[in-house]
Amino acid sequence: MPVQQMTDSEFQRHALSILQRELGAEGFARFLHVYRSGHGDYTKERDHILKSATIDDIVEQVRSANRQNPMKQ
Repeated sequence: MPVQQMTDSEFQRHALSILQRELGAEGFARFLHVYRSGHGDYTKERDHILKSATIDDIVEQVRSANRQNPMKQ
């Protein structure tokens, strides 16, 4: 199935299976560890970023992002 027709879940499974095949078990495990571990304090960062944002600001940012990337709608 073409990737354009896959759901996000199907695409994620497909991409992870490719990584596992190409990297082997050890490399795939390392990728997952690095990719999913994250860093920092998301709650503090979010509070700082959104401190002065209004609902109207957030709605406009979402609309703008959707206009820029209509494939994600």
